[in-house]
Amino acid sequence: MKNSDHNQKPARLRQSAAFRAFVRETNLSAGNLVMPLFFKEGRSAEPIPSMPGIKKMPKDMLVREAVRLEQLGIKSILVFGSGTKKDAEGTSSYDEKSPFHDALRAIKKQGNILLITDVCLCAYTDHGHCGVVEKKVPGSKAAHIDNKRTLEVLAKVALSHAKAGADIVAPSGMTDGQVKAIREALDKEKKETAIMSYSAKYASAFYGPFRSIYDSSPVFGDRRTYQMDPANKEEALREAVLDVHEGADIVMVKPALAYLDVISAVRAKVHVPVAAYNVSGEYSMVKAAAQKKWLNEKTAVLEIMRSIKRAGADIIITYWAGEAAGWIKSLE
Repeated sequence: MKNSDHNQKPARLRQSAAFRAFVRETNLSAGNLVMPLFFKEGRSAEPIPSMPGIKKMPKDMLVREAVRLEQLGIKSILVFGSGTKKDAEGTSSYDEKSPFHDALRAIKKQGNILLITDVCLCAYTDHGHCGVVEKKVPGSKAAHIDNKRTLEVLAKVALSHAKAGADIVAPSGMTDGQVKAIREALDKEKKETAIMSYSAKYASAFYGPFRSIYDSSPVFGDRRTYQMDPANKEEALREAVLDVHEGADIVMVKPALAYLDVISAVRAKVHVPVAAYNVSGEYSMVKAAAQKKWLNEKTAVLEIMRSIKRAGADIIITYWAGEAAGWIKSLE
């Protein structure tokens, strides 16, 4: 039998918000959040209808946004680029004279925010796939990626980003050997740029809103030939371990919410930081429900962030990073 005299005061104490915060097991920090940003050519911003509150921005606005986020306590941004000239191999993706590369240089001149760049070809190819596509097989709807040629192009993209000032490059195409190819290219040029690999990127339905940003949905086939089967977890562990062996400094699981078990398993398997990407579909679902007042956005988002952190993510990439920084501060 419990001693009622011994437990009476602590029971009252446990009801206080201060005590609950004091013994909380999982704590959030704005410094562990990464805000994705989207570049566009031109002078004006363009709202993204499928992602309320998110927009594509030209160079000057990107620079101002990076400065604003740094002032909020966000220490890193993940910038996505695009080009108006698309071709089969996405050659404009590594053009160091492109407006996107110019934007990267401008961001690095302002403040100390950590600049991460997405390294992929889908926004630069005329077919919308993440790599160079082999000659289409007659009668087949599948996309067959030319692995060797894709690695050559991805290495060029990563190196061009590093030269423009990227602190971290993040290859997201799920191309076999991409980390090794990029690491060798960076080392050859004596670039100390880190690599955050999309190690376990699943073929997910939750990417839908994102694909409307740069009109990057495949024009034929789909990405299941190179993105992971949502049914597999052991494969994710193999991918993460292989990426670390090839030179990845950070590994990533994407999406986050439907793959919390994968985040946990990867965290237990590797000895580098683990990132999780709280993707566009996860963001848009909550935004839509909040707009209809079906749930409280702040409360829901903080619960989501804690679940991802509790699963083992050291870094959370989320479209709520800017807002969440303020919400986290209000809890301190």
